[in-house]
Amino acid sequence: MPYWIPIIQTLKSPMTNGNKPMRYYLARLLLSFFALLPLPLNHALGHAIGWMFYVLPNRTRRNTYINLSLCLPELDERQRHRIAKASLIEMGKSATEMGPLWRWRPARILGKVVGIENEHIFNDALARQKGTIIMTPHLGAWEITGLYISATQTVTSLYRPPRLQSIEEMIKTARERTGATLVPTNTRGVKSLFAALSRHEIVGILPDQDPGEDGGIFVPFFGHEANTMKLIPRLAQKTGAAVILVSARRLARGKGYVIRYNAVGENIYSKDIAESATAMNRAIEQTVRENPEQYQWGYKRFRTRADGKPSLYQ
Repeated sequence: MPYWIPIIQTLKSPMTNGNKPMRYYLARLLLSFFALLPLPLNHALGHAIGWMFYVLPNRTRRNTYINLSLCLPELDERQRHRIAKASLIEMGKSATEMGPLWRWRPARILGKVVGIENEHIFNDALARQKGTIIMTPHLGAWEITGLYISATQTVTSLYRPPRLQSIEEMIKTARERTGATLVPTNTRGVKSLFAALSRHEIVGILPDQDPGEDGGIFVPFFGHEANTMKLIPRLAQKTGAAVILVSARRLARGKGYVIRYNAVGENIYSKDIAESATAMNRAIEQTVRENPEQYQWGYKRFRTRADGKPSLYQ
């Protein structure tokens, strides 16, 4: 879920305009304002917002420190503080760049992709002609990866409908405008993913979210048991589709983005769901370690715990 949505959801104004709540119009106003700014100035504003999240006490900052202590214990306190600060600043940029990513003309925003790394991994996946599963963790400008790939390929992307239902159509319109088809996280959506893979197309999934009590399995993530989705392992097992990771590194001073493809180990095809899910998490870990400053450490990744253990985020 984009970072700015929880901010909008905290605005409890009961005022409405027509059939939509005032929050819907405020969201559109913010997006339009952010879209007016050139990317360097947009990211400078996001930097300021993220810096405030770093210096002021708040839940996101606290969660960031908890996750960094859990996941990167080999770092000393000074190193973790450096990554926490950078991560929160990048979070601010993620909020403001929603304007350009969702409102700019496709050619303009895709023109900000200034580099591609490991493209052969993507080409090899397509060459298998069994369909391709693209995992996009919450790292860097993850929103642009779907726009970039769907501009040249047929893509079906899974998305979680927002709590604020009035902005759902806005989200779908923004993410589908270069050709992707969005399907919700329900039975119909999962069937659509299988159908797309049967046609040797591409499906896109965010792999590092807590799937809830019924949709996951507990396997290691940075050395700690994390409720991990079973959908990607099952798709891989049943279809034989290629599975790869894609991320978009945000360059400093609004200079653009670099798309990077990473491979996933063959254990993703294991018939043992735990082994397959572990391979998936291991691949995500590797990608995050390449660029930890731009990972979404503020997310409650270990929110659901095995055996009813108390929350780590109290």
